[in-house]
Amino acid sequence: MKKIGILFWTLLAIPAFAQQKPAQNDDLTGLRAVGSPANPKVPMRWNHYNDYAGITKFCQDMVKAHPNLVKLESMGKTFQGRDLWVLVVSDFKTGNADRKPGFYIDGNIHSNELQGSEIAMYTAWYLAENFGTIEFTTQLLKDKVFYIAPSINLDAREDFIKNPNNPNSPRSGLMPFDDDGDGEIDEDKYDDLDGDGNIVLMRRKTPLGRMKQDPNDPTRMIPAKADEPGEYELLGYEGIDNDGDGQVNEDVAGRYDPNRDWGWGWQPDYIQGGALFYPGTLPETQAIKKYIIGHPNIAGAQSYHNYGGMMLRGPGAEEDQQYYNPGDIAVYDVIGRTGEKIIPGYNYYVIYKDLYTVYGGEIDWLALGRGVFTFSNELMSSYLLFRQKPGESNRFQNDEFNQFGKYLLFDDAYVAWKPFKHPQYGDIEIGGPKKNYIRNHPGFMLEEDAHRNMSFTLFHAHQTPKLDVQAITTKPLGNGLTEVTATVVNQRVIPTHSAHDIRFKIERPDYITLKGATPLAAMIVENADLNITKEQKNNPATIEVPNIPGMGYVKVRWIVKGGGGKYTVSVDSRKGGVVEKTL
Repeated sequence: MKKIGILFWTLLAIPAFAQQKPAQNDDLTGLRAVGSPANPKVPMRWNHYNDYAGITKFCQDMVKAHPNLVKLESMGKTFQGRDLWVLVVSDFKTGNADRKPGFYIDGNIHSNELQGSEIAMYTAWYLAENFGTIEFTTQLLKDKVFYIAPSINLDAREDFIKNPNNPNSPRSGLMPFDDDGDGEIDEDKYDDLDGDGNIVLMRRKTPLGRMKQDPNDPTRMIPAKADEPGEYELLGYEGIDNDGDGQVNEDVAGRYDPNRDWGWGWQPDYIQGGALFYPGTLPETQAIKKYIIGHPNIAGAQSYHNYGGMMLRGPGAEEDQQYYNPGDIAVYDVIGRTGEKIIPGYNYYVIYKDLYTVYGGEIDWLALGRGVFTFSNELMSSYLLFRQKPGESNRFQNDEFNQFGKYLLFDDAYVAWKPFKHPQYGDIEIGGPKKNYIRNHPGFMLEEDAHRNMSFTLFHAHQTPKLDVQAITTKPLGNGLTEVTATVVNQRVIPTHSAHDIRFKIERPDYITLKGATPLAAMIVENADLNITKEQKNNPATIEVPNIPGMGYVKVRWIVKGGGGKYTVSVDSRKGGVVEKTL
């Protein structure tokens, strides 16, 4: 009986002991690769591209999985009626998100530049999935709010993904136009001659041509040397003369540029190719502008494009250099030069000087129209293929993409040349790179570049203003008066107002308010040692400060009636947020 009793209590103890053993937490084991979530609530593959349905489902899944961190909004509708989704990402339990410093991200303004959407989505996913695990991202969402628009050209993105296209089509949206002036709209598009889903090149064998096939790579066409005969002529992308006007592919879908439709420095089409009738012709542009203007807390912005491996700042045109104050440039330099370390092979450039002139671009509208520190990244470059600069500066002699396609993609990137009987050109051959090659990352490379570009963007977002009331001091003046002095510091590189913003009064000043007393006078302390101040003669309770500089401070002072009270200093800055401290 005694043995039975011992066995009984032993059996009872076993489940009790098992219940006390904690469940395995993969975040604390070697299963978790450093820097990545072990078991994300929204499982995602970051080695492929998403259509509109995929983007929409991802956004909805994020809200469902992270209701306290992610909200979904629509900025408006595209030309064809799709929602311009925005993921609003922040710790909504910590403060009013609308009053936190904001950071705006968008991608895919050019429809064939797909990966900007995936990198924007990856950013939202990474922030939410690592909240509570990685201290940096956790604190970032407590301090900031992100407005992330995966794609701002959804109509043409859908066309690029689901219809036959080449790597460069369509760059625009899908608003229809009569490109060739014949009274018909989009009537001579690209034609998928062999029905394989790709629009590749056409070539015709002729001794009059100046191109030849690379003897070391049959997929590649190279120029013949100056003193040797050619073998082929290139006839452009796959297509036929659909309307009998003697031209091929001359009236394709779109053919305008959504990144030439913005208000700052806009020029008509005969000066800036791709511009439409006036700034904001497109419904997408109008919706985005309205959304951004409706969020004056946005202090930084990032747009994702391709191609070239660049982190670009404005201005887009040389004549706008005058609006980039040395102080603002110093801020860009801190972020851009750090970015060159974060993303090896990418260069920090100025658009007009290092790329080409752009009038009416989104980046200048954000930076100069709204006073927002903005970068535009040109994603993907040949450096990423073999982690080295191309051996030849002439892009026609640069065969890194061909070698990469052979050794790492196993010829999946190219359509082999094949014969075709063309109704106008006769016997031709068609072949060349597939639409998703060169401009867009191959699958296995996408996640790493997404993470590096996201990291650059998070560094930028981290440098948006972080304010604190560092000190409140009092000094009795006699006759029932007290001097109250407050020091407000900005712990980040980006000021609450760019110099351009201050010059043109884009955003209101920062407000610093004293509560708990009756101020009789108010002033900004310009030099505390020499007691030099600048008085604000009206509304002394709230001092209007033009700017709180990056990694700097402002001192303000009030003369109040009475003394020994409980004083609260509150700071209200559009781009710097709201903070307060009580003495």
